[in-house]
Amino acid sequence: MTTEATLPATTASPTSASPTPRQLWTRGRGIALAVALLIAGALAIALVQSSAHHGALDPRSADPGGSRAVAELLAERGVTSRVVTTLDEARAATGPDTTLLVATPDRLTPTQQSRLHEATTGSGGRTVLVAAGSPSVDRLAPGVYVDPVTSFDTTLDPGCALPDARRAGAADTGGLRYSTTQADADACYPSERLATLLRLPGSSGGDTVLLGAPDILLNDRLDQQGNASLALQLLGSRPHVTWYLPSLSDSTATGSGDDEQSFVELLPSGWLWGTLQLFVAAALAALWRARRLGPLVPEKLPVAIRASETVEGRARLYRKANARDRAAAALRSTTRTRLAPLVGLPVARAHTPEALLPALSTRLHGDGQDLHTLLFGPPPGDDAALIALADRLDALESEVRRP
Repeated sequence: MTTEATLPATTASPTSASPTPRQLWTRGRGIALAVALLIAGALAIALVQSSAHHGALDPRSADPGGSRAVAELLAERGVTSRVVTTLDEARAATGPDTTLLVATPDRLTPTQQSRLHEATTGSGGRTVLVAAGSPSVDRLAPGVYVDPVTSFDTTLDPGCALPDARRAGAADTGGLRYSTTQADADACYPSERLATLLRLPGSSGGDTVLLGAPDILLNDRLDQQGNASLALQLLGSRPHVTWYLPSLSDSTATGSGDDEQSFVELLPSGWLWGTLQLFVAAALAALWRARRLGPLVPEKLPVAIRASETVEGRARLYRKANARDRAAAALRSTTRTRLAPLVGLPVARAHTPEALLPALSTRLHGDGQDLHTLLFGPPPGDDAALIALADRLDALESEVRRP
C-alpha cells in the first residue's frame, strides 16, 4: 500500500526568529538610559568642577579660589604682580628682585620642571611652590620628601623660628607635608612632626618655599587666622611677584619623547579608582546572579493542564515568533520518533534517513524520495504549507499504524 507524502514545491527562504529592532530597543532601553544618565552626570560634575576652579590662584580673579585680594594688598605695599603662563616667560622672570610663585607644579612635565629648576637655582630670587607633590618635588626641590598622608588639621601653629611665620601666627597651611635632610631648612607649621611650610635657603641670597596648601592665598580664606600676614610676607619680600600659572597650550609642554605619557597615565587617579570599583561591583553582581541554587526539585503541578492546551499554547508562541522552521522540525521529529518502533527500528535511529526511510518504504511500498521530503525536507514557506505538512505527517502515521 502506498501513501502520498509529497509536499508542494516552494522556494521561500527559511524563516528566522531573530528579534526585531523594536524588541531590541525594548530590551536595551534600560541600559541605554543608565549609560545616558552616567554620561550626563559626568558632564555635570566636570562642568561644576571647571567652574569652581576658574581662575584658581589667579591674581586677576575675584572668584573664591582666585588670589586677587592678595595681589591688591601687595600692590598697596608697592609690590607689582605679573601673570605668566609659559615656561619661557617664567624662566625670563627669575631674578634677585622677583618672587616666582608656581601655582600647580605637578602639571609641569619632567623636562619643564628640570628647566625651571635650572633657571631658579642661583637667581637670588624666591621661588614659592604651592602644593607641590611627589611628581615635581624631586626636580624642583631636590632633597625634599613628600609624605603620602596629608595633614589632618588645616589650621596649624608656626612651631619654628622663621620670623615670617612667627609674626603671622596660626595659619591655614595644612595639606601636603614635607621633610628634608638639609640642615639649615626652616620647617614650619608642623603636623605630626612634618612641616607643611618648608623654606630651603639657596645660593646668592635666594630661597625656595614649599607651601603644603594654597589656602592662605585664596580670596575666601585670606581674612581668616594669620593667612593674610603670612601670604604678604612670603610674597612681599621682593618688589616683584610673578604668578606662573602653567597652561596646556605651552609649546614646551609637548617636550620630547621622554615626556610622552600614555592615555592611562593622563587620567586622574580618581577616575582609575572609580573604574576599578565599577569592575569589582560588576564582578560581584555577576557572581550574585550566577549563584547556584542547588539541584532542581521536582514537584507536582497545582493544576492539571490538558495536552491539547499545551500544544495550542506552544503553537501560538511559534506563530507569534514566525518560527515555522522550528514548528516543522518539532512535528517531523515527533513523527519520526513514533514511526521508528512501528517499523522495527530503535528510537535512537529514528532520525537517521538511511535507517528510517528504507524501513518505511518496505512497509508502505512507496517512493523513498517523497518520504525523505516529508520527514527530512526543508521548512515550509508559509502557514498553509505548514498546515499541509502536519496533515501529511498525520496521514503517514495513520497509514503505518493501519494493519
